[in-house]
Amino acid sequence: MSQTSAPHKRRMLHRVGLAGFLGMGLLLATPEARAFCGFYVAKADASLYNETSRVVMVRDGNRTVIGMLSDYKGPLKEFAMVVPVPTILGRDQIHVAERAVFDHLDAFTAPRLVEYFDEDPCAIRRRSLEDRMVSAPAAAGSKRSGLRARKLGVTIEAQYTVGEYDILILSAKESGGLETWLRQNGYRVPAKARKALAPYIRTGHKFFVAKVNLGEQARTGLQHLRPLQFAFESPKFMLPIRLGMANAQGPQDMLVYAITRKGRVETTNYRSVKLPTGKQIPVHLKNDFKAFYKAMFETAWKREDRRAVFTEHFWDMGWCDPCAADPLSPDQLRQLGVWWLDAPGEAPPPGVPSGRRRAAPWSGGAVDAVVTRLHVRYTAKTFPEDLVFQETKDRENFQVRFVLQHPWRGSSECTEAGSYREALRKRQEEEVRTAANLTGWPVERLRRGAGMGPAPAPTPWWKNLWSR
Repeated sequence: MSQTSAPHKRRMLHRVGLAGFLGMGLLLATPEARAFCGFYVAKADASLYNETSRVVMVRDGNRTVIGMLSDYKGPLKEFAMVVPVPTILGRDQIHVAERAVFDHLDAFTAPRLVEYFDEDPCAIRRRSLEDRMVSAPAAAGSKRSGLRARKLGVTIEAQYTVGEYDILILSAKESGGLETWLRQNGYRVPAKARKALAPYIRTGHKFFVAKVNLGEQARTGLQHLRPLQFAFESPKFMLPIRLGMANAQGPQDMLVYAITRKGRVETTNYRSVKLPTGKQIPVHLKNDFKAFYKAMFETAWKREDRRAVFTEHFWDMGWCDPCAADPLSPDQLRQLGVWWLDAPGEAPPPGVPSGRRRAAPWSGGAVDAVVTRLHVRYTAKTFPEDLVFQETKDRENFQVRFVLQHPWRGSSECTEAGSYREALRKRQEEEVRTAANLTGWPVERLRRGAGMGPAPAPTPWWKNLWSR
């Protein structure tokens, strides 16, 4: 048995070994309204958070394909995961995907920062100042292990090797027996596992257990784990997250990319809240956008009493405006599990505005898929239930974006230029107040970053009381 430092063990136990998402990471017993006219600057993708789970859910009717991209960074021989699933999965219901398409989907849906530039006010006298200043919108067991399992009320329903993973499908009669079986077979099980497993056993769930087959992993030549996908049918549109809390040391972040046919996806048992969008923020935050976005999300999370699911993106998969990345092609969507697309063709889908970036090659008709990106930060206390979803009829595109409006720095003099400079001062004050409200950062810190100096002293309330 290898010797592992206590801090390293804690880090590994904190991992949720499946796109961090639903199951518990069990370690082996080794220790906007306006058309876009600016340009894209930066994005807040999954790499923004150190331990962010990524789950792709493709759903239509009772059919579901779930893809999980693990954020596990420890030794591969110490990786394993357990995921509750509603039915016994056959070998052909399980697939190993390529990470690149998950990364592309993340980039396509990521919150972004865009920038615009004010024009010379003296060169556009006929355009109203109001129009110019408006903000942009925004593992296979042996026969002996099978006998031991049955004594504990655990049944090995199926076992496969899929790509670089050894996979078992288990059922159990009671959580204590399953916990004992896992321990006996080399899994480091969290202390709270028995309690977390019990609800899934009561409802007849099976358990998808995966380890890395080191020999097969070596043949891939990859140093990272590829995503695992599985397909099944169930009337429940849900994502089990309670097991993932059994070995968590604090709040966990999870990104869910729900791909459906018609409308935006939201949770039914927790509040679904759209994050702020279209807000103008000080230009100097261009170089600090990641810190700004993390602080903004933290502030929004606390304002919602740490119990909301946040919508970061909802858009048709055929186009975008603006694009942080090209839309996914029909072939990439199929890789994610979108089974209903037509055969590839050449004609673009009807109704896509001209001049927007679109996916290519096109399917035979419209790209009949939309994606909702949800960001969840959860603990056992704030999210005591699994996530339950519904597809709504909402088709209004939404993306989280923040705007930089660069001021005009010319020296032209005209009536409009004087008015512009006065309006600019007011706009910059408003940008600072907006950023402070979104992040909780001190106003004076933001003013210094913007090179604005101290805020002017407020006018006494009585100053103009009798002078009107």
